[in-house]
Amino acid sequence: MDSIVHFEIPAKDPKRASSFYKRSFGWNFNQYGTMEYWSAITTESDQNGIPSGPGAINGGLGIKAKTAPAAVTVTLRVRDIDKAIERVRKNGGRAKGKKMPVGDMGWAAYFTDTEGNVIGLWQPAKRR
Repeated sequence: MDSIVHFEIPAKDPKRASSFYKRSFGWNFNQYGTMEYWSAITTESDQNGIPSGPGAINGGLGIKAKTAPAAVTVTLRVRDIDKAIERVRKNGGRAKGKKMPVGDMGWAAYFTDTEGNVIGLWQPAKRR
């Protein structure tokens, strides 16, 4: 079973949005280098940002339709993005763009389901 491991929140003004979520819910945000994308720390996590509580996830915040999808999106962890996209297509969904590397951490891709929802896919890099 592929589980939800991440969410993304699009923002017109990431500084305003991160301030809103920090004040409203106590979340913390860290910008990824010079990218216009911020990690959203929503739960207690280890030094690598991995949530310590069962079922808890962290997320990201980016510029709407630029560095983040146009709507709030959840991301599923999969073993193989290419095979997951094949299954999506076989079952009536559509790939949205191509898979893309995320630094040396892994690969991301998006698809549209049969209801028009955009869902993310995440395949972590194999560590040696």
